[in-house]
Amino acid sequence: MNTKDRSIVRDMSLAPEGHLKIDWVNAHMPVLNKIREQFEKEKPFQGLKVAISLHLEAKTAYLAKVVQAGGAEVAICGSNPLSTQDDVCAALVEDGITVFAKYNPDPQEYKDLLVKTLETQPDLLIDDGGDLVSTLHTERQDLLKNVRGGAEETTTGILRLKAMEKQGQLKFPMVAVNDAFCKYLFDNRYGTGQSVWDGINRTTNLVAAGKTVVVNGYGWCGKGVAMRAKGLGSNVVVTEIDAIKAVEAYMDGFTVLPMLEAAKIGDIFVTVTGNRDVIRGEHYEVMKDGAILSNAGHFDVEVNKPELEALSTSVRTVRRNIEEYQLKDGRKIYLLAEGRLVNLAAGDGHPAEIMDMTFALQAMSLKYVNDNYKNIGNKVVNVPYELDEQVARFKLAAMNMGIDSLTEQQKAYLDSWAEH
Repeated sequence: MNTKDRSIVRDMSLAPEGHLKIDWVNAHMPVLNKIREQFEKEKPFQGLKVAISLHLEAKTAYLAKVVQAGGAEVAICGSNPLSTQDDVCAALVEDGITVFAKYNPDPQEYKDLLVKTLETQPDLLIDDGGDLVSTLHTERQDLLKNVRGGAEETTTGILRLKAMEKQGQLKFPMVAVNDAFCKYLFDNRYGTGQSVWDGINRTTNLVAAGKTVVVNGYGWCGKGVAMRAKGLGSNVVVTEIDAIKAVEAYMDGFTVLPMLEAAKIGDIFVTVTGNRDVIRGEHYEVMKDGAILSNAGHFDVEVNKPELEALSTSVRTVRRNIEEYQLKDGRKIYLLAEGRLVNLAAGDGHPAEIMDMTFALQAMSLKYVNDNYKNIGNKVVNVPYELDEQVARFKLAAMNMGIDSLTEQQKAYLDSWAEH
């Protein structure tokens, strides 16, 4: 059966537009192109099956093609119902990749598509949020036997994997791509920072300057969102549960408040914590009329929608990706993209040049785990530093930039405790 017959996509006639999108990011991902050249020569995945669950848009599609160039038989599904782009899915099918994905499937269909991806019996995985891994370990343990290991994209997914490892439940090694320097320093900070505001601005068509923006969480993603909000002229408030990060936010020039206090003054809210119920009933009770809520964490649990609905007399869509909740006292609160990832559900995600580094790490980490899975053990491991540095060097070369190297005297000085 060919990939077109196996795949489940919405409309194959959309493929030409999808090819254009993939071609565009291809031209702006020089690091991944370098790795593709290596993979085409070495064929590190020859004879293997790879399952991928990521936000299925053009940059992800190109990663899938790079893995395919390494000799793999690739099957892919989306990691979020609202971030899948149907034209990109159709283009991938034409390129010989099996696709199980549609934009905005209902919850059961979304789950079924993920399971279909696993039923291709993969040897290796690339996961985003841990959905492939958790499904394998709970509902489809019959498919575990072939899996050598994989790589995880997100903070949320790594938290889930480490919990599994701690409980002795993880059945194969996973590389924590999210924890690599070239991931969180650039993707989480600059990628999230830019793409979140791309999503908010294009969705609302409102000005950010002068408004009070509340950023919930000051990890690397929160840092990026706060920095970009400040650049847009907003007054930025940060909420945190970590005292060290709170001090850091304060010294970066932001106001730090408990969420209940921030809820009273915020015009726009962005959750970036990886936890649930960050914005909930007690906060809705004190919010301004017209407050705008958005989420940039992986799952749609950071803004508690059931509690917002319970406080509302009506809910209506007032603009694409904007739902208006009218509260019993007449106030209106707006939720963007159903509380899902605003940068992907209401935008195109991170810039191609940023994902160039992240997806280069994914491709190299997948090769690493395939080469070493017998020795790693069933645990979560970091991306080896030499892979991280190699991605950075490829990126510097692509930007026509160079750096210095230590002289022999400098190396000797750093290695000595007696020399002054």
